[in-house]
Amino acid sequence: MLFNLDLAKPEMDGIKLGQILEDFRSFTHTFDPSNRGLCLSNSDPIRDVHNSFARQTLFELDIRSPEKEENYHFITYVPVNGKVYELDGLREAPIDLGAIPDNGDWLAHVKPIIAQRIENYSKGEIHFNLMGVITDKKMKFQRRLAELESLEAPNDEQVVEMCSLRDSITEEEKKDELAKRENVRRRHNYMPFIVELLKILAKEDRLVPLVEEAQKNAAAKAESKPKTK
Repeated sequence: MLFNLDLAKPEMDGIKLGQILEDFRSFTHTFDPSNRGLCLSNSDPIRDVHNSFARQTLFELDIRSPEKEENYHFITYVPVNGKVYELDGLREAPIDLGAIPDNGDWLAHVKPIIAQRIENYSKGEIHFNLMGVITDKKMKFQRRLAELESLEAPNDEQVVEMCSLRDSITEEEKKDELAKRENVRRRHNYMPFIVELLKILAKEDRLVPLVEEAQKNAAAKAESKPKTK
């Protein structure tokens, strides 16, 4: 649903489409939902990026799926041109949820709608998760800093704000760097390294003792847990 959100409102503050998504949007903006979905499923660049985050493995395991698997369904609410729309991948078109109040608080308008949707399910159902798409904080800080730096004679309060903004930008850059590293780790295939490590341990006759020690530790840990009656 993030894909739908990005394409539905690319002019949203803080959202800047990359070249791949911009090309896809330009090519399919006149298509109906069915053909647009077909183009999406057949887009090699988008599929390659999506698959790059798949879990890497050297083995194909024949594991039976559980009888009942959780099916997750995402619905997006987005303000566009003074109205709130519901984007649901199972529906043919966006749903108009009405005009945003004069005060501009579209979240207050959509909150009871979301609450009612949750209420429609059984009282024991707790599998709901609300996520918000917000402006990139670094871009927000940079824009504000540029505004203040353009002033000919900023006052003391504005100077203090500029210092605070620079610190905030630095913190966001650190977060971005950590996120990039995490993405590299997620996409890297560690299996060859693990296999090679096991081979070396086995060659040095250290693998079996390590396995036995791990089994003993696991058994001791299980015994130390309080038993429920």
